[in-house]
Amino acid sequence: MKQLRWWLLPLLCAWLGVAAALERGDQLAPWTLLDQHDQAYTLDDNLQVLLVARGMDAADLVQQALSGMEPGYLEQQRVVFLADISGMPGPIASLFAVPAMRDYGYRVILDRTGRVASRYPGEKAELLWLQLDAGRLQEQRSFTQAGELRTALAGLGR
Repeated sequence: MKQLRWWLLPLLCAWLGVAAALERGDQLAPWTLLDQHDQAYTLDDNLQVLLVARGMDAADLVQQALSGMEPGYLEQQRVVFLADISGMPGPIASLFAVPAMRDYGYRVILDRTGRVASRYPGEKAELLWLQLDAGRLQEQRSFTQAGELRTALAGLGR
């Protein structure tokens, strides 16, 4: 039994490390989630940038960076914003947070369980930027400043 446990330990460590193992050229696995309007979105090969927020600070960066930009800018640039709201109590999410998001001028894909956002590396306070080409990772960045994110998003429109 002891030998079996030591044999399973490397497998467990490898499995837990999957979120941090994204490398350039990796194909992102498809997933489907609902947005703040209960409309389904499926990750596909047309996406240019996936923004992932695990916490409110990171989600606020997106809102700040997009202030003053035309509604629908993210969609026009083939950018999707994924927000992990799994840590939010269900009643708070359904009664307050998600209804407030319906007024945003951009689409927010909601990960209510954390199963999708956990596939991608990053800290709660950082917004993760995954640059894609045909569903394959080309570049990975993280943002903690709204101004830097705004500059990066504006660069997509050029």
